[in-house]
Amino acid sequence: MPESEVKRLELRTGFIASGQGLPPVSQHLSRVVLIGHDIELRIVSLVIRCREVANEVLLFDTGSQDDTLELAREVGCQIVPFSGEVTPINLCAVLGTHEPVEGSTLFVPVSSDWKLSDLPSSVNRAREGWDIHHLYRTNSQDTTDEVVFSKTELGHLIVSQVGCLALGKLEPTGTSLSLEDSLKVRLVKATKPIQLPQRQSLATASRFAQLFYWMLESKHPLLLFGIPGIVLFVLGYRLSGDLASMFTELNSTSIGVTLITIAMTLIGLFAMMVALILYIMGKQVARVQHQYNWPKGNA
Repeated sequence: MPESEVKRLELRTGFIASGQGLPPVSQHLSRVVLIGHDIELRIVSLVIRCREVANEVLLFDTGSQDDTLELAREVGCQIVPFSGEVTPINLCAVLGTHEPVEGSTLFVPVSSDWKLSDLPSSVNRAREGWDIHHLYRTNSQDTTDEVVFSKTELGHLIVSQVGCLALGKLEPTGTSLSLEDSLKVRLVKATKPIQLPQRQSLATASRFAQLFYWMLESKHPLLLFGIPGIVLFVLGYRLSGDLASMFTELNSTSIGVTLITIAMTLIGLFAMMVALILYIMGKQVARVQHQYNWPKGNA
């Protein structure tokens, strides 16, 4: 059988393998590359979780307009500006300009339909020793075995040092058949995201949970002072309306309850004012630091 036909047959089975068959499960995951923008509610939890499985975490930022970059810097995540289409060839070309690492690199596009529960599946694939493992989705109706990388939607991409160099050298219109035969490659077409029966993290449970997690992580003044202040103020205000009818005579009990109610109301009002003042001051300080390019975290 001609070599080209063997390669096409192996593509139909879901992988292109070397003469030794499937690679051994011994590859070490050294780097995780997150791809996305405007993910300030998720970036902290993503970086922390990725550091549990890899030595280095990078963020390929595709144009964030919120506080994603500031939060990423605070947790020590290296940021790489990325422009252009998110394709395996472009990703490997940009990664090729950085210092190579031993082991594999996992590219994860963080989109609205991607969940943190999908990460363990990608990590397991990264440890299987493939030079290139490409999970993709495509709207193309082409039934040929040739996969055009620029026409696929990235699910995840796993590359070794050799695989990264091979993909980075391809032309923008490169296909799966353009890869060298010595590479251990697996191309998996997915029709929908993989659903794993496990619990979601707090950061991906709901929009409200994401906001609450971000406020806890950033120690937001509206949460630390605002919510307790609102609770105390509402309780004090509601109780103060019943004081006139609750006590018909002046004694130590009525005076004590009255003072507690007044104190509760004033403390709640004071806490809400403190929350607003700290929030406004924080915005002003951040604006001044951004204007004069002050490094964050320095006194």
